[in-house]
Amino acid sequence: MADEKMNWLTLADRFAADGDLKGMRACARELWAKAATALDGAALMAEAALYAGEYDEAATLADEVLKARPRHLRARFVLAGLAAQEFRLDDALPRLAGLAEEAGRERIALDPDDPYAQVLTRLLRQVYGWLADSYYLAAEPEQAAQALLSCSRLQDTPEGEADIYSKYLFMRNYRDQSPAAARREAEAYAAMQKVTPYAHQNVRKLPGKKLKIGYISPDFRQHAVASFVSPLLKGFDGDHFSVYCYALGRQDAVTKRLRTGPVCWRDLRGRSPRTAARLIAEDHIDILVDLSGHSQGNALPILAHRPAPVQVSGIGYTNTTGLSVIDYFLSDETCLPTGDSAAAGFTEEILRLPHSHLCYQPGAVREIPAAGMEAPVLRNHYVTFGSFNNIAKATDETLLLWRGILDQVKGSRLILKGKMCSIPSGRDLLTARLRKLAFDLSRVELRPYSPDYLEQYRDIDIALDTFPYNGGLTTCEALYMGVPVITLRGRTHGSRFGASILKNAGVRELVVENDLNYVRRAVQIGTSPELIGAYHSGLRANLLKSDLMNAKQYMEELETSFRCAWCKFCETR
Repeated sequence: MADEKMNWLTLADRFAADGDLKGMRACARELWAKAATALDGAALMAEAALYAGEYDEAATLADEVLKARPRHLRARFVLAGLAAQEFRLDDALPRLAGLAEEAGRERIALDPDDPYAQVLTRLLRQVYGWLADSYYLAAEPEQAAQALLSCSRLQDTPEGEADIYSKYLFMRNYRDQSPAAARREAEAYAAMQKVTPYAHQNVRKLPGKKLKIGYISPDFRQHAVASFVSPLLKGFDGDHFSVYCYALGRQDAVTKRLRTGPVCWRDLRGRSPRTAARLIAEDHIDILVDLSGHSQGNALPILAHRPAPVQVSGIGYTNTTGLSVIDYFLSDETCLPTGDSAAAGFTEEILRLPHSHLCYQPGAVREIPAAGMEAPVLRNHYVTFGSFNNIAKATDETLLLWRGILDQVKGSRLILKGKMCSIPSGRDLLTARLRKLAFDLSRVELRPYSPDYLEQYRDIDIALDTFPYNGGLTTCEALYMGVPVITLRGRTHGSRFGASILKNAGVRELVVENDLNYVRRAVQIGTSPELIGAYHSGLRANLLKSDLMNAKQYMEELETSFRCAWCKFCETR
């Protein structure tokens, strides 16, 4: 009976891995029909209901199993998954952490070839995935990263391991790490890519030829990256460059707007990395530009095949990819100045633009409302600081500086807005965290995410940037809505995003070099209603004339860099 039970459980797990809930339920019914394994059948049926989104049925079945057997692992797994899916973070986190420890300990004690060890492995993969998501929503990216690392080690294919490890690398950017450590961890990802790159031995090395530029991304859609790609697709020099777009993600109204440019569009959704790379190679792309790095649904498994002789990464990611087949990383003289030691953290050569490596084009994703013009302090008679960044970016050190600012600006308020504040348990966790850091909670407002968040900048006098993971689009949008942003310039590319944006926006006085000056600058501006009013009335007009939004200058500098990279390829390879 035990062997038969294990056979059905193993088969059910295979169906689950394939997303075949009908097959999974068939296995559950077979187990349910046998008295000795009825509880396992009910628990398995509960799991299938969970995956189908039938949460009431899943909870009812799991509870029935646990009444008879309180320690039943799969039934507890289902309830933990329910808590995660329903964003009950205070319930999900201890349940999932406990299951991970228990199932991990039990798995280690078994022979690797034991069928039940394989069952535990699949359950652990799912537990760590939910745990990572829950920690991230709870603004605990360090714990989320560790859960992802554990999950990657449990994958049964190199491709699966690399995919989850890539998510781990992305999560690591939320907290400070040395350039050397970041590079070392990214190079481990490269070692997981078991492919043979294209050699490009027959490429015609003509320095002055018309170049084919390919841009590849999952984010040609309603996404932050879309606010920076319009010049790439519509502002290029058509006499000397032709442009191809390789879309990996879903499409929406933003996609349709982007496709109106004079580009050749390729939809690579559903293609394997090998097939996608072959299709790109058949287009004879000279320079392929990756816009996603290690972000969700990224193109790196495709670039690992080197479908183009010259490959570049940038714009959509703040750190090294770790792949030796990516030749350049796009940056600028503020994020990575010439000779700066932080460049040693990149496996890629740095392709520096003299001004900004980003060109902000508002309106690409959503309609931009008029700027508020009048500073809120003029009607409220108190200053309102705010941050609309992901709360996961706010370290305790950052929050303590924000508290220090509130302490020194009499009567001031702080607005925090984000998805964490949309979840009741998330609000509770954030409130507890702020209370632990001695915030006066009567002066802090937690706002849920909403589509009209741009209009809500009219309630903010001064925006406060996060660090070491700075805001990108969030900072640009705040400035465009007339709100000054104070940022701290860090020691890595990602922690200098804010400095680059503000410098190129023409407000370098809002960039500071240390914690003390971060507070001082916020207090200085926060105690000057006239200065705040001047920013609110003039920022948008100044931004429109700034280097940050100068699409013509940006494309000239970018295309010059592309040409230099191509000439170098012609000379050295």
